[in-house]
Amino acid sequence: MFDTILIANRGEIACRVMETAQGLGVRCVAVYSDADARAKHVAMADAAVHIGGSAPSESYLRGDVIIQAALESGAQAIHPGYGFLSENPDFVEAVEAAGLVFIGPSASAIRAMGLKDAAKALMIKAGVPVVPGYHGADQDDALLAEEAGKIGYPVLIKAVAGGGGKGMRLVEEAKGFQAALDSARSEAKTAFGNADVLVEKFVAKPRHIEVQVFGDGSKAVHLFERDCSLQRRHQKVIEEAPAPGMTQKMRDAMGDAAVKAAEAIGYAGAGTVEFIVDGSDGLSADGFFFMEMNTRLQVEHPVTELITGVDLVEWQLRVAAGEALPAAQEDLCINGHAFEARLYAEDVPAGFLPATGTLTHLAFTPQTRADSGVRAGDTISPFYDPMIAKVIVHGPTRDVALARLRAALSGCQVGGTVTNLAFLGALAGHEGFGKGDVDTGLIARDIDALTSVPAVEPRHVALAGMAALGVLEVKADTGFTLWRALRRSVTLAWGGEEHLLKVRIMGQDKQVWSIGETEVVATRRGAQWFIDGQPAADIAVADGVVTVFEGYGMAFDVIDPLARASGAQGDGNLVEAPMPGLVRTVDAKVGQAVSKGDRLAVLEAMKMEHALLAARDGIVAEVLATEGDQVEAGAALVRLEAEAEEAA
Repeated sequence: MFDTILIANRGEIACRVMETAQGLGVRCVAVYSDADARAKHVAMADAAVHIGGSAPSESYLRGDVIIQAALESGAQAIHPGYGFLSENPDFVEAVEAAGLVFIGPSASAIRAMGLKDAAKALMIKAGVPVVPGYHGADQDDALLAEEAGKIGYPVLIKAVAGGGGKGMRLVEEAKGFQAALDSARSEAKTAFGNADVLVEKFVAKPRHIEVQVFGDGSKAVHLFERDCSLQRRHQKVIEEAPAPGMTQKMRDAMGDAAVKAAEAIGYAGAGTVEFIVDGSDGLSADGFFFMEMNTRLQVEHPVTELITGVDLVEWQLRVAAGEALPAAQEDLCINGHAFEARLYAEDVPAGFLPATGTLTHLAFTPQTRADSGVRAGDTISPFYDPMIAKVIVHGPTRDVALARLRAALSGCQVGGTVTNLAFLGALAGHEGFGKGDVDTGLIARDIDALTSVPAVEPRHVALAGMAALGVLEVKADTGFTLWRALRRSVTLAWGGEEHLLKVRIMGQDKQVWSIGETEVVATRRGAQWFIDGQPAADIAVADGVVTVFEGYGMAFDVIDPLARASGAQGDGNLVEAPMPGLVRTVDAKVGQAVSKGDRLAVLEAMKMEHALLAARDGIVAEVLATEGDQVEAGAALVRLEAEAEEAA
């Protein structure tokens, strides 16, 4: 076993690798950017090396700097985690050339699976079923359109070097093909430096089922399947293992195909073979097709660990250190069921826009395995993926595990930023998902119901008011003035509006709150407050915000009338950047007539492109940004002329 390893990553996965490695007595060296100087993974490490600026290109993608850090710190091996350089074959070769061990597959194995078209050809040769499609090198627009017609609509355009849904577009009919092709190529070029695409048949009721494999360079085993069908814009949201409805015959067939794929390229370490599955008529052994192979540890690997009892990071370290496969196929079995939900800093009502902010509070239930790279006090920066944690549970059956997932999400407490927690809770409670009736289109079909905002009740508002005024603990002599009840007031903002609350403090154990026309009574029994007869929820107060931890978290802004900013609040004609990012394209031109929904600009942020659309019909008065500009959240990009009635 190694004495020291360097982890060429950050956040959750760096912390995850350290937990296992340090448990084995291995010294861990972290690397960090300017933005991560105080990050959790830096604090956990035995040593840490600064490698550059906040942008990934200035730090976590600088392979030469990372290798030098490993050599100078005495590391014998580098663990890449996932993302960044984890699937870069040139980096693997550079690591080995420096006399270090890369904890993962060979450069040749990564290259074999790095381009989707070449990988599919290799899989066909290995006897692995693939989706019908065009995977050729000729990228002529007319040829691609012709091939799409031969395949039959709907089709998927996919970046050959893609992953994570980037460079992927669904085309329902021929007239939309060219626009989708242009968009996919643009995003692929930005994300991967390669604009080439392939075209595949779109499966009508697709399920995304993947198989965990592990190899030692010659032989491989599989650790069964994971279902990752709950996706939004091709990004996984909730994963589970094993897949609901899976038959033993199909499991054996998929496992055999995945092992063939791994052994065909001499795979070493942890990898995932992803399949698209036709779920229109149940699962059958002839209804799955190779999609791609991820030549690294997956984000969702914990669900496999929980059902098999295998620590995949430990296996990675042992095999990279020269050991044989730790188990034979017949030694592996499934025990129970597991779920993982990805908790992100996201503004769901605003269209799942990535969010930033400082976490003022972060807590999970004791029964939850929460893999996280942040703590209370840490900042979610605009430079990296906005993941807060992976919420992971296990149970003896799927029903029990799902009930535990619902409880874990309900008990999760996050303050300081908006999150997708309520969305995850709605998914966990979805009737179809509960029955195991899942496919990759489930979220899109039910998006309105899944993104509805939990209702704020008067008792929640009263509790926020109690915290804002600091009257959760009332002294014996502060409840009355001149033998009368003490009256106080506070203004809170939620739901886009300000609301005045008034309270009569009747003593240490009773308060009467007026919220508009509604009256709420708060009473205390022992140490517990009850509001309208229900136990008060947990709360957190920080930076003028009270968060009530019920309904997946309700944030109330405390309004200070003396500090309220003066001046105009905008005329509604500005198109502003919803988050910090890079202006990728500007479509608007001064004097141009635009219609509601027209694309005015494209902002690239957190590795995704976001189209900024006109909110109404109008004429472009000013274009305030140019392609290539790096802008902050709220920066004005385009201004429309004032509407006629405003101008008058």
